[in-house]
Amino acid sequence: MPSLAEYRTQLRSLAEWEPYLLAHSGLPGPRGNLELAHAVALEGSAGQFHRWSGLTPDSAPENTPEVLLAFCGVLGLGRLLALGATGGAASDPAILPRLRTLASDPRWRIREAVATALQLWGDADMPALIAEMTTWAAGNLTEQRAAAAALCEPRLLVHPGSASAVVHLLDAITTDLAEIPVAGRKSEPFRILRQALGYCWSVAVAACPETGLPVLQRWLAHPDPDVRWVMRENLRKKRLAAFHLSLPE
Repeated sequence: MPSLAEYRTQLRSLAEWEPYLLAHSGLPGPRGNLELAHAVALEGSAGQFHRWSGLTPDSAPENTPEVLLAFCGVLGLGRLLALGATGGAASDPAILPRLRTLASDPRWRIREAVATALQLWGDADMPALIAEMTTWAAGNLTEQRAAAAALCEPRLLVHPGSASAVVHLLDAITTDLAEIPVAGRKSEPFRILRQALGYCWSVAVAACPETGLPVLQRWLAHPDPDVRWVMRENLRKKRLAAFHLSLPE
């Protein structure tokens, strides 16, 4: 597979990108062409990103070449946020509302694209990302999932202050999850959020054990079965092995 740099060079030589993207999408299949998507985010235009990110599940169904166009569009919106944060482009107030809506998209690849796009913004302005994700963490279950997934990326948590803030955000989201009535736990959004929390805690705690361990240990003792599932999944991650944690019987 060509490298990111090779894809960028190829894209610059093309007058029309869509046939190339569709032909090299890697879809249908288990993994879309992420290297190509990142190249598009670096080389594409705001017009392309807005157009492609607007492709609906009907026009760009999951696991089809067309969904890569939508993925590229969403990723590109994250690049625009990053450029705006560094003064490389004018900020576009329409981007964050678009991404927040797409956080609840039925296509899992688009939900992943939202988290990755937000991480690109975090690379440029982590305080702004944390502030925005705090508002998403008060939203619906898929918005909460996007917030957790976006922030729980090791490269973004190198500063203790950022990691500590993320621990507290996960604490709030997990509190909300534990308060959901049993009848509301059969939904797909609940499953999506629970799955994300099943690894996010380990990332945040490993980045800031001083803050994270006491909070995690409190949750380890929680009796709720879904909270226990979340904690058990995190304890399976190698990044927590050095802390010798366990669930109480």
